[in-house]
Amino acid sequence: MDNLCHSLVGMALGRVVHRRTALATSTLVIANNLPDIDVGVFLTNTLAMSFRRGWTHGVLAQATLPIALTGAMLLYDRYRKRSSPDDRVVPSQILLFSVVGVLLHVFMDWCNSYGVRLLMPFSGQWFYGDALYIVDPWLYLLLGAAWWFGRNRQRVARIGVSLAAIYVLAMIGSNLVARREVAGGLERAGRAGLRFMVTPVVVNPFKREVVIDMGDRYEKGNLWFDPLPHFRPAGFGIEKGLDDPDVQAAIRTPLAQAYLRWSRFPFVQVNPSIPPEGIWINDYRYANAGTYGWSSVKLQ
Repeated sequence: MDNLCHSLVGMALGRVVHRRTALATSTLVIANNLPDIDVGVFLTNTLAMSFRRGWTHGVLAQATLPIALTGAMLLYDRYRKRSSPDDRVVPSQILLFSVVGVLLHVFMDWCNSYGVRLLMPFSGQWFYGDALYIVDPWLYLLLGAAWWFGRNRQRVARIGVSLAAIYVLAMIGSNLVARREVAGGLERAGRAGLRFMVTPVVVNPFKREVVIDMGDRYEKGNLWFDPLPHFRPAGFGIEKGLDDPDVQAAIRTPLAQAYLRWSRFPFVQVNPSIPPEGIWINDYRYANAGTYGWSSVKLQ
């Protein structure tokens, strides 16, 4: 998820638990963003998508980041000026909120189609929840309302956080239902066993986008609930181009190999004269066609 959503999770939870210790909200907001310290990769020449959501999101980081944050918060508390005698930090609560915040960050990142490498550094395997769009306005609304209207009413904050949790669980459950519908549709079409992805679309929680791996190409599909799920092919797709002799040298480069370790539905296009010229690699999760978009990388 994006960092606004991660921050709102911490802010909303802070309204619920702020009476248990001082610095509760600050700890929760920082913890809910802490695994994203891997954004520092953008200051290097490393392909960002080949590094992000790995080391700082895996099991080792999940165990160590909360301890480091707890130490930092206790150190800060030692030198800060307390506003009142009741403004007291409870170390065990700070550690608890640090653990909860880091785990919630990883869970929320797992919920979208970008995925997370949960077992790093022991395994680079990606895990995908495919349940939430990476920028979800409904979570903004629910969590933002819990934080804003729960300023002096803890019960309101609890209701808002509970509704957000119900929404997330409903999206996870509905995605499982959607996957069964797509698998059934492919089986009826004589294409059982094909690899596919079902992922949410922005704003509308009752629709899903489907990407199907046909072997030499990808095809898109649409699924919607009204209230039962219905799946239909979209009628368009794109060739993978990975076996094109003109791209074989480019595919073997370290840059391409790093991209492929991240990519889920990679395709390559060669544009000898039409801008942007060159050989481009992209991921069909985030591109309907062509070489444009944030997920495209120029190989040559």
